[in-house]
This record gives sequence, structure tokens and C-alpha cells, in this order.
Amino acid sequence: MPVRMLIKGLMMDPVTNMPILVLRDEAGERTLPIWIGMFEAHAVALQLENSGSPRPMTHDLLKHMIEALGGTVTEVHITDVREGTFYALIYLNANGDQVAVDSRPSDALALALRTRAPVYVAEHVLTDTRPLDTPTSQDTERLQHWLESLDPDEMGKYKM
Repeated sequence: MPVRMLIKGLMMDPVTNMPILVLRDEAGERTLPIWIGMFEAHAVALQLENSGSPRPMTHDLLKHMIEALGGTVTEVHITDVREGTFYALIYLNANGDQVAVDSRPSDALALALRTRAPVYVAEHVLTDTRPLDTPTSQDTERLQHWLESLDPDEMGKYKM
């Protein structure tokens, strides 16, 4: 059964310097990181920040074309991950018919943001991928360890 996910934001991978689009389930318990390209990240960032561009971008154009033809984006699904590559489907309602269109996840998610379509991830995708180590959990543990190792006699010796 697919899991409803929310687009939480973007972050940069410190190793590859590539953008990561972060999805999180509605309960806030599971995350799914998806590495995307710079151009796709820009398209997502503009939408997340409610910023527009003077002219329609590719995903805006796609949304306008679907609407002009009488269709709507009903939902987006991340369906699979194979050898590190994610797969997605965009579900459209076109003339009363449900149509599934193969898509890159970054494009599907950028379109979902623009159409406010719900996002779902297949359960096996969540279990087969490594969860994202959020900086807050790592930083908290590191800070806790550092604080516990402080020598009280050393405090106050350093000028600020």
C-alpha cells in the first residue's frame, strides 16, 4: 500500500554537492531522500518559496497544457527504485479516464507542487532505501557527547 508523503524541502549533499529533495510521511516518522539535478531543484525551490518567474517554466507549461486540455493531475507516485534510480508515475484525469504517465521523480514532484496533487511512495521503496540521517539527530548526539566530555575546570578559561 502506498504511503502518503509530503515534500519537506531541499538540502545539499555535502559529499556530492548535489541537491536532495526530501519527502516525509504525514506522521513525520519516515523520510525519503531523492537526489535530483540543479535545474530540477531550482524548479522545486521556486515553488516551495512561492516565488514566480516572469515567464512560465517547463513545469508551469506542463501544468497549463494539462489544464488547457481539460485534464487534472490527481496524484503522483514514486513507484520503484532500481540500482539507485527512482521511478515515478503522474496520474492524470483526462476526459473522465485515469491515465498514468511515466516520469522522473523530480519532474513528477515539481508538477505535484504546482497542482497541489498528493504524493505517494510505494512501501517497498521506503523499506529498500536508506533513511536520511537528519542533521538534527546527528548534531544532537555529537553535542551531547561533547558536553558530557567537558572538564568543568576548563570552563571560563577562554575569552570570547
